[in-house]
Amino acid sequence: MQWQQDILGGDFESHSFVATGPDGVERTATLVRLRPDPDRTAADGRRGAVLFLHGWSDYFFNVDLARFWAGAGYDFYALDMHNHGRSLRPESPGGYVADLAAYDAEIEEARRIIRAEGAPGPLALMGHSTGGLVAALWTSRHPGDVSLLVLNSPWLEMHGSSLVRRAAAGMVRPVARLRPQTVLRLPERGHYWRTISSAADGEWPLDERYRPRMAFPVRAGWLRAVLAGHARVARGLGIEAPILVLLSKGSANGLLWSEEMRRTDAVLDVNTISARALTLGRTVTLERIDGALHDVFLSPEPIRSDAYSRLARWLRAYG
Repeated sequence: MQWQQDILGGDFESHSFVATGPDGVERTATLVRLRPDPDRTAADGRRGAVLFLHGWSDYFFNVDLARFWAGAGYDFYALDMHNHGRSLRPESPGGYVADLAAYDAEIEEARRIIRAEGAPGPLALMGHSTGGLVAALWTSRHPGDVSLLVLNSPWLEMHGSSLVRRAAAGMVRPVARLRPQTVLRLPERGHYWRTISSAADGEWPLDERYRPRMAFPVRAGWLRAVLAGHARVARGLGIEAPILVLLSKGSANGLLWSEEMRRTDAVLDVNTISARALTLGRTVTLERIDGALHDVFLSPEPIRSDAYSRLARWLRAYG
């Protein structure tokens, strides 16, 4: 298999591949890696490999996160899932999936590639936002294949409560059944993008070919798929692997910009997510980080340093 120099440059490489889903449809995904040190062995503290799954309307770009995992003894890989980031294709709707299980084939192919690269032991899996939901569902369907599950602001439930989810599902289901790619007319908000992008008030250079300012259009079939994932989480996933959930201490989800969004999660209701996290499995550690953004590892210093310290402490206990 040929790895190519990635858009991130330096020691990052990527490889695009096609995976066939359970519906028989072929989809393109892209695996990114921080080039492993060929001289490092298990005797040097090599623990295995970690696979990172990005959020909706997103892609992998956090080089600091990759280097943290490498420093902790893990080979680092990230997957730009189909219809996202490096895997976007002009003929396909950005961000769209009709069933979250459609990601399973590309996650499994990424895992096969990682194993072929010589990574020892089961996979550590990390997911952000919608990628956290996907990671949790995949882990529950593949018991024994994941050694550790790290969830960075996972989207486990709708704002408010399960009652909101049931009401939303009832409204979207008829449209999703007849016209799944119908775009729903919902308010657009670029508040979170404003807090992270170096083109606005943030620190991170974002490639707008891969991550639009206002996110992709919300389509009925995609929302139905997410709501179905939330319902499965609410019933309990029974994950046996140790789970770490990192969240901001507060949320600011208004339609209008507020300065509070610079130090809170401007996307999710973190109180609802923290309660729902307890349904994931038997061993769940919850870290609430004061001042963190929706992606806690994109927060300003020293807040993201605090998040990394908490992750490192958890890895010393379970890694």
